[in-house]
Amino acid sequence: ANAFDVMRTNLLRTLRSNGWTRVAITSPTPGCGKSTVAANLAFSLARLADTRVLLVELDLRHPSLLNILGLPVGQNFAGALAEGRLDFDQVKRYGRNLAFALNSRPMDSPAELLSAARTADLIDEIETQLRPDVVLFDLSPMLVSDDAIAFLDQVDCALMIAAADETTVVDVDKCGKDLAKRTQVLGVVLNKCR
Repeated sequence: ANAFDVMRTNLLRTLRSNGWTRVAITSPTPGCGKSTVAANLAFSLARLADTRVLLVELDLRHPSLLNILGLPVGQNFAGALAEGRLDFDQVKRYGRNLAFALNSRPMDSPAELLSAARTADLIDEIETQLRPDVVLFDLSPMLVSDDAIAFLDQVDCALMIAAADETTVVDVDKCGKDLAKRTQVLGVVLNKCR
C-alpha cells in the first residue's frame, strides 16, 4: 500500500496545483497491470476522507475490473453510454467516497463510442452530479487500438503503466510520445517489479 500512497500524494499535489480532476490510466500493451494499478490507486485515494473518487472503466474491449475487484457481474456502464443516457444504477458506490462505473462484457468497436460528443456530454454530467475530486479512467492499451486515443481529449493528464521485464523501451517511448501529443503525461509507473 505504501507505493500507492506515495503515488496518490504526488498525483493529488499535481492535480490540485493545476486544477485538474481527470486522469487517464493506460499502458503500451496488454498485461501491464494498468487495471490493477487503477483500482489500487482508487482505494488509496478513497482512504483520504475528504477526497471523492470515481473509477470509470473504459477499456471496453477487455473489461476486467469487476473480476479484479471480486464484484458480481451485471454492471454495464458502457451500455448506458451507448444508449445516450445516464444510468446511475450502473455507478456503484463503495464506502462513503468511492464509486465505480464498470462493465461486465466487452464491446465491439468502442472507439466510436469513446470519441462521440454525446459520450463527452454524459461524462461531464456524471462529474457535475457526483462532484468527484478525482476521476480515474481505466483506458485500453495505447498500441493495440485507437480506443484510448479517441478519449484522451476528455482527460487532464495520464499515467502510463509499464511492466518490468515485459514492456520494451521502444513501446514506452512510442506510447509516451502518443500520449504527450494528446494530454499531459504525469509519468510512467513500473509495475510487476520483484
